[in-house]
Amino acid sequence: MRREQRTEAEQNGIHADKLLGLLDLLVIDDDATQRMLIAGAAEKAGYAVTHAASCAEGIGLIRVKHFDCITLDLKLEDGDGADVMRAMAAAKYEGPMIVISGMSSPHRRASRDLARSLGMELLQSFPKPIDLAALRISLANLRSTVAGLPIVHSWGEVCGPRFERNG
Repeated sequence: MRREQRTEAEQNGIHADKLLGLLDLLVIDDDATQRMLIAGAAEKAGYAVTHAASCAEGIGLIRVKHFDCITLDLKLEDGDGADVMRAMAAAKYEGPMIVISGMSSPHRRASRDLARSLGMELLQSFPKPIDLAALRISLANLRSTVAGLPIVHSWGEVCGPRFERNG
């Protein structure tokens, strides 16, 4: 790609982000490597990322700032995801959350039940190590939904009105 074309393409991408706006994501995980991996995938999907390395830090941020989505590890050094979910409910957080945890599948299912009981939406639950492609798809779909656009990413295929099969 020639330099002029690349610059124009980059400007168009920046312009599109300004029109749509970056979504704010809070990543709550006590593992610095996991936070960086999650943040990298989120930034590529169009999110501005805030990091929290503990329950206390995450809860403090939830109380003072609006987030469009929160990713949450269920087991943190100073508490667990249930503590954070209760604080989210108390702060009247209404956005979706994504659980990313090394805990067992039954524990992740229990987190979905807790979220539901608190009136919150658990968008997705991923085991660790995180599948970054799957996370990017979930975040991109959320971004499309927020923008009022059709979801175009799914597992192994492209979806949406332009891609519907007839018959």
